[in-house]
Amino acid sequence: MQNDPELNQNGKYLGTITKDFVVVADTLKEAAYQVKKRGFSEFPIFPIAKTEIPIGQKLIGKEDMAVNWNYYITYVDEFVQRQLIENEEAFKQAYKNPDEFCCLFVVEPDFTNFLFVPYPEEE
Repeated sequence: MQNDPELNQNGKYLGTITKDFVVVADTLKEAAYQVKKRGFSEFPIFPIAKTEIPIGQKLIGKEDMAVNWNYYITYVDEFVQRQLIENEEAFKQAYKNPDEFCCLFVVEPDFTNFLFVPYPEEE
C-alpha cells in the first residue's frame, strides 16, 4: 500500500496529479475533515479519474476548477463492499493520517492504485 514506484517513474501521472492537487487540496482537505467530523468514516478516500467513474460521489469535475482529473469522495466502506479492498484491517493500518495526507485512488486504464499525497503546509 505504499506509493507505487511505477507512478513515481511515470511523470505522466505524477505531474498532472501534483499540478491539480495544488488547486484542489484545500477542498479535499475540508471534505475529508467533514467526513470524519460527521462520523461517516475515519478513512476518507478520493477516487480520481479523467473520465466518469461509478465510485463515490463526484466532488470536483474537471470543468469545475479547470483541472485534469475528476475528483470523487467516498470512504473505506464502499471499497470493502465493492471488494476493491480485500483486507480492510491491512488497509486501515497502512492508511496515513488524513489531517496530513490525502488518500487518492487513481483510476486510469493502465494504472489503478492508492496514492497518499501530503497536503501543502499551511502558512
